[in-house]
Amino acid sequence: MLAIFHKAFAHPPEELNSPASRNGSRKPKLPEETLKEFMSAHPANTVSMSFGNAAVLAYVPPDRSYPPYQRIFGGFDDIYCLFLGSLNNLYVLNRQYGLAKGSNEAMFVIEAYRTLRDRGPYPADQVVKDLEGSFAFVVYDSKSGTVFAALGSDGGVKLFWGIAADGSVVISDDLEVIKAGCAKSFAPFPTGCMFHSDGGLMSFEHPMNKLKAMPRIDSEGAMCGANFKVDVYARINSMPRVGSEANWANWESHQ
Repeated sequence: MLAIFHKAFAHPPEELNSPASRNGSRKPKLPEETLKEFMSAHPANTVSMSFGNAAVLAYVPPDRSYPPYQRIFGGFDDIYCLFLGSLNNLYVLNRQYGLAKGSNEAMFVIEAYRTLRDRGPYPADQVVKDLEGSFAFVVYDSKSGTVFAALGSDGGVKLFWGIAADGSVVISDDLEVIKAGCAKSFAPFPTGCMFHSDGGLMSFEHPMNKLKAMPRIDSEGAMCGANFKVDVYARINSMPRVGSEANWANWESHQ
């Protein structure tokens, strides 16, 4: 899967952008180039949606009878979700959120996002922490231009992100796509973490701790983005909460 978001709608950590991308022989590509190459690699069955200059979502159904994990693309009420993996407690979650028992993971994530967006009763980190299984997802709310992504903590699904030539954020489970499109400005998306357009990157496993950027050095000795780890010594003064007092879409206070 591939998701690209204009820099006006997603603000990743500055450490993800490597100076080596500008100075090296291999340069980052524009989003349209990355999308074209992604679709060329899967010419028969790629599904893509473009939202003007704001975002692009592309999805390739599994091409094997027994893929390592499922890929799902869903949309409802102008909210779209790319989901990788599976949730072991999906039946319980569907019942909790009032969904039909046959609803898949992408539809559940969309409903959970809608609940959070519309002043749900729980903090976002708790909602994501309640998901059991190996998973990754990217949500795009085309009405508000909001991006929400998360990666499970068990490492069963891999996700990568980087910075394109125009500053757009590129997210994919295909490492080669990220390398080709982002040059040196990429890194693995950190496990147990979630990213939001307004709130930035945070750990849903340790929401009261800040994240620390750890520079990545490649085999050529060049800085290559950054890994993000929970800083056990740096606590957050206040934790955003969702409810009548605060809108989940504005949880910047963990930064």
